[in-house]
Amino acid sequence: MEWIKSLSTFFVLLVIGLLTFYFFIPTNSVNYVLQESQGSNFSLSQTTNDSFQFYQNMRYSDYKISYRITGCPIGKKDEMKRAIAYIEDKTILQFYEVVDSEEISVTCDNTLKIEGSAFIAGEGGTTNVTKTNNFNVIDNGQVLLLRETQCAEPIVASHELMHSLGFQHSTNPSNLMYPTVDCRQTIGDDTVNYINKLYSYPSFSDLSFENVTATIKGKYLNGNFIIRNNGLINSENATVIVYSGNSIVKKISLGSINVGYGIEIMFENQWSPQISSDESLRFVIDARFNELDKSNNEVVLNEKK
Repeated sequence: MEWIKSLSTFFVLLVIGLLTFYFFIPTNSVNYVLQESQGSNFSLSQTTNDSFQFYQNMRYSDYKISYRITGCPIGKKDEMKRAIAYIEDKTILQFYEVVDSEEISVTCDNTLKIEGSAFIAGEGGTTNVTKTNNFNVIDNGQVLLLRETQCAEPIVASHELMHSLGFQHSTNPSNLMYPTVDCRQTIGDDTVNYINKLYSYPSFSDLSFENVTATIKGKYLNGNFIIRNNGLINSENATVIVYSGNSIVKKISLGSINVGYGIEIMFENQWSPQISSDESLRFVIDARFNELDKSNNEVVLNEKK
């Protein structure tokens, strides 16, 4: 009977060995690819107008924009504030004065004109812009008031303020953004509509996937992808969850991601008994905060044929 026990033990150990080999030793490799482009509900196609701005869809992160005026005599300071009131009256924009860390800096110190490289055009412009897939987000702008104006309306200050909002010169002599001053110039309705449309999008972040690839070897998963923030503000903490079918095979915590920045995540030999090469892989961004577009928070990968 001892030989029967030995044979039974042998078969038990063989089964355990085969199961161990199946679960823990990678065998065949299955590559997964993103076969179809993921659609997005977010579109700026009706907003884009290349003739208005230095770059497409230039805006500050919020329609409420901070400013600070320094080194200006009373007359020029008053002109700047009247210009701000003029733009506020025509658009949905709101401006508020701060004592530091302003988004738009206004000065009358003509020594700064030597640093003209900081300005995009004339005596007003943007000094720091972050490019995303959706917007060119303005971090800071500057206005330098040098010229006196004889107009009843604050034409010069309004013109330079518009430059700090990302707007370039117009070819229309009646437009506020024409290169030379005429006291009858006004901001065009098309510009007003453009601003109101551009700033109608809320100040949210927008996380999305890029370059997602994965490989399954036995019960091991290798993955590589990029998460980028194409929104208007820095993102909060989020989690990436990887599914095989309906089973969770991996969770990855994400810290805050700055506007326009991305992080690359790669993992190798992630063992999971639930993984199956017969099912699609899903990568999902679990973000418990508002975003410009939630439809780009999930990608589905299928076996490469």
